[in-house]
Amino acid sequence: MTQLDAARKKIITDKMRAVAKREGVNAEFICDGVSRGVIIIPANSGRDIKNLCAIGKGLKTKVNANIGSSLGCEDIKDEAEKLDAALKAGADTVMDLSTGEDLKSIRGLILERSTVPVGTVPIYEIVSDIIRSGMEISDITKDDIMACLKKQAEEGVDFFTVHCGVTREALRQLQEEKRLLDIVSRGGAFLAQWMMRTGQENPLYEYYDDVLEIAKAHDVTLSLGDGMRPGCIKDATDRAQITELITLGGLARRARDFGVQVMIEGPGHVPIDQIKVNIELEKSLCDGAPFYVLGPIVTDIAPGYDHITSAIGGAIAASAGADFLCYVTPSEHLRLPTIEDVREGVIASKIAAHAADIAKGVRGAKEADNAISLARKKRDWEKQIELSIDPDKARMFRDSSKVKPGDDVCTMCDKYCSIKIYDEALKSKR
Repeated sequence: MTQLDAARKKIITDKMRAVAKREGVNAEFICDGVSRGVIIIPANSGRDIKNLCAIGKGLKTKVNANIGSSLGCEDIKDEAEKLDAALKAGADTVMDLSTGEDLKSIRGLILERSTVPVGTVPIYEIVSDIIRSGMEISDITKDDIMACLKKQAEEGVDFFTVHCGVTREALRQLQEEKRLLDIVSRGGAFLAQWMMRTGQENPLYEYYDDVLEIAKAHDVTLSLGDGMRPGCIKDATDRAQITELITLGGLARRARDFGVQVMIEGPGHVPIDQIKVNIELEKSLCDGAPFYVLGPIVTDIAPGYDHITSAIGGAIAASAGADFLCYVTPSEHLRLPTIEDVREGVIASKIAAHAADIAKGVRGAKEADNAISLARKKRDWEKQIELSIDPDKARMFRDSSKVKPGDDVCTMCDKYCSIKIYDEALKSKR
């Protein structure tokens, strides 16, 4: 029985209780949300996850970190350290996006070591295997696809990104649209190439019921991928993107009817003034399914700073109703991220998520800010550092300044600290 099946029977599972405790809500709230498809708990039935999370309406905005190797950059030790960095920084989930030759070993390590849910994009492994065997992408068969999905589900993967909405109709819309950047989704590009060379429909769409069978057998959550997402702000909210989103809404309904949990992936590169409408469209077309957004990145001019451009978009998107932010690192568009890039990407995305949670009135969000503000008022530096989103960096800044041991001010204002001056004024008045 999947979590969705249980919820529809009003059975509160141990996993529902665990995420309810973490969120500070009652288990009935979680059960009801799962039953309606507005909350998901990505957790493979064959894997024991220490830090479960729930994603969706009324809950804290969650953050995902992408790690994994690429061709020419395959160091399993580096990926292990990136995983550790992501977890330490507070990622709620991780995705293994490996495309190198050693991707199976890396996925095995991540599944073994990760204390949070793990996602994958199975088409990456499928393409890597076919190319390595000397064949072409067009040689991939339906059986190749389903065998990979089944194997990864059996290994314990908690959620799959499957680009089921890259259909022949979506490609037709794309070709008529004349985008500035056509397809920037790697999974979407793989499937588009297969379809254009074979003249056939996307197997993930055509044989969607087979995908659902595999997912249900292991309670794998489907993350319906945005293969037509815009790769620059000029292409945002165009017909190709919306055609795919309409398709994903129908597929999400079919998944829920089948007893499979589902979320929807979204753009991408979106100017600020279009973010809210993108969220509203997804919620309307997909019956409130949790929305998982990459960024969104709000301007294309800042390579090296896209953890910032995406955090701006992420805060706006989540405050408008997005449920799950995929981090973007400073090195997006430039290179495979380093360990430090991963850490900075997670922190930036968590700041965006928390800022949105304040706006959404999520339980505990404002209280966290009030607590650190009280520590500032008291000039309790240790408490401020402890309550900060990145204590290591806060401590480094404090320790690197020229403050004397026991000083209750910082080097920005020193003895002219406004908080201290007013505090002393109050004391003298008494």
